[in-house]
Amino acid sequence: MLLEPVTTVNAITAEEFKANYYDKMQPLVIKDIAKKWPAYTKWTWDYFIDMVGEKEVGVYNNIKSDAYTPINTADAYMGFGDYLKKVKAGPLDLRIFLFNIFQHAPQIIKDFTWPDELMKGFVKKIPYAFVGGQGSITHMHFDIDMSHILHTQFLGRKKVLLFPHQEQYKLYRKPWEVLSAANYANYDKGFDYENFPAVKFAKGYEVILEHGDTLFMPAGYWHHMEYLDSGFAMSLRALQNNLGGKIDGLWKLFGMRGIDTLMKKTAPQWWYNRKKLKITKHANREISQNKTHIY
Repeated sequence: MLLEPVTTVNAITAEEFKANYYDKMQPLVIKDIAKKWPAYTKWTWDYFIDMVGEKEVGVYNNIKSDAYTPINTADAYMGFGDYLKKVKAGPLDLRIFLFNIFQHAPQIIKDFTWPDELMKGFVKKIPYAFVGGQGSITHMHFDIDMSHILHTQFLGRKKVLLFPHQEQYKLYRKPWEVLSAANYANYDKGFDYENFPAVKFAKGYEVILEHGDTLFMPAGYWHHMEYLDSGFAMSLRALQNNLGGKIDGLWKLFGMRGIDTLMKKTAPQWWYNRKKLKITKHANREISQNKTHIY
């Protein structure tokens, strides 16, 4: 992997953000957005346990999904408060994602302000919460709706690996899916380049998010996240400002995913073999095109 740090600023004007990051599809960490919100100090484990602790949530472990598993299938269910108590207590390889906590406790929305000055198109009905215990992992993927994301970290640190969407074949994207066939868990301690050699040429970014950091992830960016500490994050999603981007998100959400789920149910082995051949073909092409840079 050819990695560089994500640019980090304390604050940025809307004009600078649009010209240098939004329009150029470049990631950015902004440190001061969340510090202006009541949520910066108000959002704690106990606060959420009191607010929505009785709600049931799906939890996900660190095991990477296999070729036959529909995406976003929970590994177990438990009360949100019970889960948060486990997270608070220490290392836990369970996480939750895409949890609309604000639907259950709408008063929490008053704890932050939508940064409309930075970009338009926020989907304000679905600000999502993400929680992970220390040691939990979000495996490499891109968001299926192809939205821009402002991802703010609370209560702990999280390591994030990022790649532009066009690096997909170097990352071993599974056809008709948003996931990579490769496992990037603990990548900094050793990655399986023997079985996934094209990843050597993938150009991306690396950053550690701390309490209050807001990461701008442009639409379609691949991301892999590792919770260095137990933590909570919120994602604010904004639709792309062009029709093509919106249509692409709709197709992936309702067309691509539906076809993949149907094929996994009706012809799983054939579908798996077909995907495997395509993954290898795309990766070999990337290796061939970059072979003069092998190191």
